[in-house]
Parts: sequence; C-alpha cells; structure tokens
Amino acid sequence: MASTSLKSKGDLYRPELDDAERASRDEIMALQTRRLAWSLKHAYDNVAHYKRAFDKAGVHPSDFRQLSDLAKFPFTVKTDLRDNYPFNMFAVPREKLVRVHASSGTTGKPIVVGYTQADIDVWSDVMARSLRAAGGRTGMIIHNAYGYGLFTGGLGVHYGAERLGCTVVPISGGMTERQVQLINDFKPDIITVTPSYMLAILDEFKRQGLDPRKCSLKVGIFGAEPWTNAMRAEIEQTFDMDATDIYGLSEVMGPGVAQECIETKDGLHIWEDHFYPEVIDPETGRVLPEGEQGELVFTSLTKEAFPVIRYRTRDLTRLLPGTARPGMRRMEKVTGRSDDMIILRGVNVFPTQIEEALLATDWCGGHFVIELTREGRMDEMAVLAEARPERWDGSGLVEQAGALAHHIKSTIGISTRIRIVAPDTLERSLGKAKRVYDKRPKG
Repeated sequence: MASTSLKSKGDLYRPELDDAERASRDEIMALQTRRLAWSLKHAYDNVAHYKRAFDKAGVHPSDFRQLSDLAKFPFTVKTDLRDNYPFNMFAVPREKLVRVHASSGTTGKPIVVGYTQADIDVWSDVMARSLRAAGGRTGMIIHNAYGYGLFTGGLGVHYGAERLGCTVVPISGGMTERQVQLINDFKPDIITVTPSYMLAILDEFKRQGLDPRKCSLKVGIFGAEPWTNAMRAEIEQTFDMDATDIYGLSEVMGPGVAQECIETKDGLHIWEDHFYPEVIDPETGRVLPEGEQGELVFTSLTKEAFPVIRYRTRDLTRLLPGTARPGMRRMEKVTGRSDDMIILRGVNVFPTQIEEALLATDWCGGHFVIELTREGRMDEMAVLAEARPERWDGSGLVEQAGALAHHIKSTIGISTRIRIVAPDTLERSLGKAKRVYDKRPKG
C-alpha cells in the first residue's frame, strides 16, 4: 500500500455511487433477468449467426425465464467473430453505427466491433464509473497512455474521463521520454496504461535521474494484460501511488467491464447491470459455482450494435461476492488465459507464475520473455530476464540465475534455463507485452 494512499485522504476515495452501485443483489438479478431476455431476443432476431446457433442448439429466446436458463444457450467463440468479418455480427444496419473498433488481427482476420450512439453512451458511463471507483474525481488530470485508434483502450478511457469531468492528456503509447516530461510538467493525478509499459516509464524516470515517488501521480489504472500482485506492490512502492486493476475486452465493450475499487483493492467489481458473467470449466463448458476458478464468459445486457451471447473470453478467474459494491459480484485478478497456457512436459505453466518468481527477487526489474524450443523430442523453456541497473555487473549473475531456476523447479515443477541479461536489452512493449515466443517446430 502506498504511504500516501487515497485511503488516508478522508472522503476523497468515497465516491458518490450511482443507483446500480447502491442496488441490492436481488435488485441486480431482477434487472439482469429482464435485460437478458431482451438481449437474447435482440441477437436472435437481428444477427443471422445467432439465429443459426440457437436453432442448431434447439433453443429459442422464449426458453429463457430465469438466469440459470442462460446455460441452455450456445457459446460464442473468437472464430465465430472472425468468420463473420467484417460486419455480419452487427444487430443494427451499418449506417446506425457511429464507430467501429477492431483487434490487431495478428493471429488471423481482425475482430470488428461496432457501437451505436447509445452504446457509446453506456461505454462512457461504465468507464466513468470505473475511473471513479479507482479514485478518479471531477477536475483531476488523467494521463492516458493507452493506445488510440482501432484499439479500444485509448478512446474508451478518454470518453469515460470526459464523462466524469476530468482533464484528459491523450498521449497514447510510445515516446517514453515525452511521457515522463509531460507527467512532470502537467502533474496528472492518474495514469491509465498497461502495466508492462508502466515499467518502461519507470525505467525512463530512472534514466533521467528523477525520483518517481516525487511525481504527482496518485493512482494508476492498469489493464489489457494479466499482471500480478507482486507487480502491483513494485509499482505502488516505487511511485508511492495506488495501483488498481481494470478489465475489459473489445468483444464485450472495451475497458470498463469491471474495475477494482480503491477502498478495498480485493478484485474487480463487474458492472453487472450491463454485463452478465459466468465462469465455466474450460474443458466441459459446465457452469461452475461461485468461488471456483475457470474460464470467464460474458453476455451483454444492453448492447445494441454488437450483442455478445456467452462469449468465451479465455481469461481464467473466479467469481466472488461483492464487497465495496455489495450487489455486484467481483472477479479475481485474471491469472492467465486458457489459450496462453504453456504445457511443458505435462506441466501447465502460465507466464504470470514466472513473473511472480522474478519479481520476488531483488535483481529483476520486471522485464522478461519466455522462449520455448524443442531439442530432439524434448520441449525446453528458457527465461530471459533483465537485471536492475544497480545489480548488473556484467557477469550474467550466474549464481542468482541458478537460484531462480531451482526455485521454479521446486515450486512450479518444471526445469527452465534462466539467462539474466543487461538492463535495456529486451524489446519494450508499447501495448500488451508479448511474453512468450514459441520457437518449437509446428506439427
């Protein structure tokens, strides 16, 4: 916890809650039931893909009468969205769209999502709610280092910040030296950025000989990639700020689907008046009870242009009761994805497990990549990790590398080669960090 945490500033962190945030669990569930009935019918009547999928599964929107009935309906997966590229998943005529966004398309055709003006208004509202839950208030300056353009992050935060009445610095990603200059000159209260790029900004502070603890930032809102509580502690201590988690994805809306509340920082409250969550067994598709870890699934409740029905996010988490917003459930910090899990000689490994081990050391600054190779019939994993400048002596820190390899073997159960490299050696990410490079032969 940062020593000058907003928790210590009296009423500053206590937001003026809106009606949905004050609602009871029963009121939220009644609202979800009404809105789910509308969303299922809206998708079935207006999107050919959903009509085919529902008909094939032998279900009709009229079969939905209570929340548990949603399990009867088929899942939507990423390939469904790509197969309907670019506009066939829209439930309104194209001319009713006021904006489109798209994924990068690095693993195939991009996923295109669209918004009516009503969708933009809802997105702005839930994003403003998220910023407020994180400690944002009217009049604050927000340094928005999420990418602008087709990526939903930058504009999603931007419109929500304006809705909250904040002053937005729309710097986007990149130009790290200028990022630090503007933080020092404009003195923003909040920074919104991916956690991995925040480490690059930290490196630039140090390169310029500046003390990050003396900068104006009070709150960091980090998302778009999994990050660990160890990284949170590192950022909070180094910047003397509160670091909170935000969740969203383009297919469901963009950022602002769920947000960690600054007064508890105990998981992300899902804005359940607009997004209905389920957690399923990734293998069987069975809906899991609250508290069990599995794959997160979302159904939109109010989206006009691009409704999503039981969309499999591939993110791994579990649902928990609400705390700061008792009527709305929380999701635990995402621990990984069911589709970026590394299977190495029968052991399941997530990059976040390696990250936790690295950040527990006193020599790693948080920048690392994992390389997967195959020697003969045997898969091998190597971790390249940057040393902190003050710990680097040019030797490769062989003893420390051996100790970390032993720790990973004893705690995770895999053998890995650790190579500690000089500071500023690994390529910096301006957006989502690419952690895993799979160099194994295909097939």
